Amino acid sequence: MLLQPLQENDKEISDLIEEEKERQRSGLELIASENFTSRAVLDTLGTCLTNKYSEGLPHHRYYGGNETIDKIELLCQQRALTTFGLESEKWGVNVQPYSGSPANLAVYTALLNPHDRFMGLDLPSGGHLTHGYMNDKRRVSATSVFWETMGYRINTETGLLDYDKLEEQARLFRPKMIVMGGSAYPREWDYARFRAIADSCHALLMADIAHIAGLVVAKEAANPFEYCDIVTTTTHKTLRGPRGAMIFFRKGVKSDGEEYDLENKINFAVFPALQGGPHNNTIAGIATALKQAASDEFKQYARNVKLNARALASKLMEKNYHIVTNGTDNHLMLWDLKPLGLTGSKMEALYELINISVNKNTCYGDENALAPRGVRLGTPAVTTRGLVESDMEVIAEFLDRGIKIALEVQSSMKGKKTLNEFKSRLESREDLAQLKEDVKVFSLRFPLPC
Repeated sequence: MLLQPLQENDKEISDLIEEEKERQRSGLELIASENFTSRAVLDTLGTCLTNKYSEGLPHHRYYGGNETIDKIELLCQQRALTTFGLESEKWGVNVQPYSGSPANLAVYTALLNPHDRFMGLDLPSGGHLTHGYMNDKRRVSATSVFWETMGYRINTETGLLDYDKLEEQARLFRPKMIVMGGSAYPREWDYARFRAIADSCHALLMADIAHIAGLVVAKEAANPFEYCDIVTTTTHKTLRGPRGAMIFFRKGVKSDGEEYDLENKINFAVFPALQGGPHNNTIAGIATALKQAASDEFKQYARNVKLNARALASKLMEKNYHIVTNGTDNHLMLWDLKPLGLTGSKMEALYELINISVNKNTCYGDENALAPRGVRLGTPAVTTRGLVESDMEVIAEFLDRGIKIALEVQSSMKGKKTLNEFKSRLESREDLAQLKEDVKVFSLRFPLPC
């Protein structure tokens, strides 16, 4: 039987894991949707819990032998409600979704009929694919195939949500659901205004807080639970857990006297409609992360995430770079490179060569999501490693040096300035090699949390 440790059983995979760990250790993770989880969470993921099939909910399983698994899932549910400050009489939670996209799909499957209408933030305005993205050529997200979707947008001059336009569109479109939340929106959400708009067209209101869940827990972001009917979230971004998701849903009686009927529909959509057996090791990891998120230490972490994001945005603006909305209220910022004549694809490629991870990102007006003009930056991961506001100045210098190299390389290119040509010209740059070394020396000052 193959019961040896990984290092002895599969050296190839073991070596690749060490290679990835070294990459994380010697570089800077500025992707807003990534973070470092704790040793305790990692310990739950590599346990015997992964061996068990557990379709169904606690005490209502398809398989036997789930007595302990039931206890783990019930504990995770209880911690989810407690950590987010929710009463079990008013809110329920499903902790089985495999990730954020399946969680959102489960909500739509549960509460919308095929071709019902819903609205979500348009992708180029900072939204997420699962909120119904489509463009002039095709229905990009499956959610826009199965349901009729309309994207609301930001004000092109301010970069902020255009609530008046949203209200006007909602009254005309008459959606059955309005979805809040985004993956590249740096400002706070007006939940009360959204609630009023939803009520005006008798729509359900859902918030996808995947990016800001950790900030919500720490009361460093507005509370969506005061106004929304459904709240979904991933568990691995600012919440610092494993890669999973949760769906929160209201229980009890609505303000108009009608009873909520969300619980059974959402639970049925998760299983058996969309998923099979839940990942029990992940659910245990979520429970562990939720216990950590209830601590004072985590609350300070969340505050530091915001302080670092504001500091980094400020330093980049001091260098006359265009940060959309001129700052941030949360953990991320959107850097518009159009004034420089560069694309997000080129800067993502350049920064990867010096071990700084960012991601290209659409800005409003972009027509090609594969070659957008923006770069999204976030501070959750570097804050987990212990970086503080003064360190953001160093990071801003690294980013600035990268931009200057990119501009020099691009100015030397003749004809069509393709990404492949751009990348090939970077290979021989001595200043890029020096920048990579500087990033490494700086990064190694801050240990990984596990």
